[in-house]
Amino acid sequence: MGSSKRLAELYDRYAAEKHLARLLKEAPLQSLTARELELDRLPVTIYPRPRGCQAWVRVGPHAIRVSATVVRSTPRAAGIEFIVEERTIRCWVWGSAVTVDGAGEEA
Repeated sequence: MGSSKRLAELYDRYAAEKHLARLLKEAPLQSLTARELELDRLPVTIYPRPRGCQAWVRVGPHAIRVSATVVRSTPRAAGIEFIVEERTIRCWVWGSAVTVDGAGEEA
């Protein structure tokens, strides 16, 4: 018996989510600070129709790439949210840590 090539991507995604859930139990998710965000000085855009993205987040000393949604941004940072074990996680990351899905495509 062999493994299902058709479901390999799904199994990889499940394994990545379990790994991230384990890391979140061991160490805190790092988010940008108010000082780094400069929310008192920079404008914030809140998106009525958030877009999917891939983003690098830090959990303790670990850098993990997650599938997320960009829900708000400043000229330098992105407020993202992603789901781990049916729990919505929110944080701010640097804009350069985010790749919007379908970037460059016309809607």
